[in-house]
Order: sequence, then C-alpha cells, then structure tokens
Amino acid sequence: MSRAASRLDWRLPRIRPAALTVCRRNWRVWRKLIWAGLLMNFGEPFLYLLGLGFGLGVFIGQMADMPYLTYLASGIVAASAMQTATFEGMYSVFTRMVPQQSYDAMLATPLEVDDIIAGEMLWCGIKALIAGVAILCVAWLLGAVADARALLAIPVIFLAGLCFAGPAITMSALSPSYDFFAYYQTLLLTPMFILCGVFYPTSTLPEAMQQAIQVLPLTHAVALVRPLVAGIPLGDVLLPLAVLAGYALLFFYLAVVLVRRRLIV
Repeated sequence: MSRAASRLDWRLPRIRPAALTVCRRNWRVWRKLIWAGLLMNFGEPFLYLLGLGFGLGVFIGQMADMPYLTYLASGIVAASAMQTATFEGMYSVFTRMVPQQSYDAMLATPLEVDDIIAGEMLWCGIKALIAGVAILCVAWLLGAVADARALLAIPVIFLAGLCFAGPAITMSALSPSYDFFAYYQTLLLTPMFILCGVFYPTSTLPEAMQQAIQVLPLTHAVALVRPLVAGIPLGDVLLPLAVLAGYALLFFYLAVVLVRRRLIV
C-alpha cells in the first residue's frame, strides 16, 4: 500500500446539524453578491432559450412530440443544476480550502471535516436549486412550461445539485491549482452537456454511445425533469433517482475521505 493510500481515513462520514453552520456561513457571504448572482441565473437561460429555443426552434419545430422550446428548456434546467453545483463545488470550495484557508479556521472550532463537506454539499444543492428555479421561471414566462406539474421538478433539481456537488468537491480535494479543473470540465462536464439529451434525444446516438451515457448522471436528471416540465407521463423513476442518489452518496463519502487527508494528515 502506498504512503498516500495509507494516510486515507476511510471511516464513514458523520452527518451532524453542525453542517448547517457551514451552509449558513456560505449564504451570508453570497448575500453580498445576490443581485449579480440572480441576474446571471435569469439572464443566461433567457439568452439560451431565446436564441436557441425560438431561433433554432423555428427550423426544428417539434422534437419528441413537444415544441423545441419546451424540449430545450427542460434540458437546460437539468444542465444548469449540473453546472452550478459543479462550479460551486470546484472553484468556490477550492478557494475556501486553499487560498483563503477558511477550512483551517473552521477546524479550529468544534466543526469537523465531515461537517464542512456536508455543509458544502448542501450549499451546492441550494445554489443548483436557485439556478434551476430561475430557469423554470424564465421558461414559464416564455410559454415553455406545460402546467403546474413542473413544480415537482424542484426536488429533482436539488437532488441533481447534490449529485454533481460530490464529484466537484472530490476534484477540489485532489487539485493542486485552479488549472486542474480544466480536465474535469473538458473530459466530463462538456461531453455530458452535449451527449446526455439536453439538446436532442439520446436515441439518435449510436447504440454503443446510448449504452455508455446511461452511466452519466445528467442523462438521468434530464429523464426526470423533462416529463415534468413538458407535462407528459413519467416513465421509470426508480432507476434515475437511484443513480442520482448513488452518485451523491458515493462522492460525498469520497470527498470527505480525500479532504480529511488534505486538511488533517
């Protein structure tokens, strides 16, 4: 066993109410930038939906028995949860962990690494939820939401945020610098954004690729969000929910293990 592996603390994380303290701390910091953040959450999806939903939608018309604007809006909701949670889990977490050394200060209090990571996961989920709801509001204003069933997508957005938070925080625990994140964005994030059904049905992909993307969480997030936004019947929900929850739990554990090594050993 290598020296690095021998320093890993493989104990299961403890989830305590103290994690809420970390989440509340992040909320208080973000409040100072709330208007700029909300402007980005509303403005960027508006441009996506206006430019692609209306512009490209004129040429496409219907896709999967729904207007392309609705098809795109539902995909963008899920993709936004991925991107927002990932950005928060990588850049913001790394900033607090390394340049600012905020975690060192937290560990001087009764907080533990488990509390910090659980609080960061929760905050990533909340940020993803804010971004996803903002896009839902824009889609509703543009007429892309079928009915009130779209409100059922809100807990799915939060779960998707937790799902993508774990891998992002894991990358932060492994990263020597901000430049390291380019590997994750280029090799994983961008392929998911393009291939997992945000812009077109995955059934148009080659058979082997259709099978491969079933292991990617964005495929399952889109599969849950799209029927709710479009007002069509849901298919199998157990598998997508299990995949999203499995990613969240597995990478929460891995993130805790790796951050313990980085901050304590």
